[in-house]
Amino acid sequence: MKGDSAIIDELNSLLAEELTAINQYFVHAEMCENWGYEKLYKLIYRRSIKEMKHAQKLIERVIFLDGKPIVSSLNEIHIGNEVPKQLRHDIDAEYAAVKHYNQAIKLCRDKADSGSRDLLEGILVEEEGHVDEIEALLDQIKQMGLQIFLGTQTEEAE
Repeated sequence: MKGDSAIIDELNSLLAEELTAINQYFVHAEMCENWGYEKLYKLIYRRSIKEMKHAQKLIERVIFLDGKPIVSSLNEIHIGNEVPKQLRHDIDAEYAAVKHYNQAIKLCRDKADSGSRDLLEGILVEEEGHVDEIEALLDQIKQMGLQIFLGTQTEEAE
């Protein structure tokens, strides 16, 4: 099905954001694992996998619209050298993603592309869930203090 070129361009722009997030989250997860924060590692790793699924859906939609998915473009990746910086970089990425998805949904509505709009609305809900998850972690750090929070992120030896 021949899709609107503006929508295909927007889907590719969102794809670049998702591919960037995958890389950023994967590196943050691996750093947390290296530091012994297994619970945080698992949480961030799962988020990177969810971003991969978002990227897959965007690629599928671009192909469906007879477009060419651009997987070679990444935005700037922000790696934190400590957990609070990682979370701040991650929340910034998620806030930007939510804003971008809302703009793209408006474009789809204006161009009468309900299929793309529905896809993006589903991904938006998941991105908002990521925002909520990261905000909760930042709140825990604020309430507990960093040292206690990090102590809760290790797993008991068996």
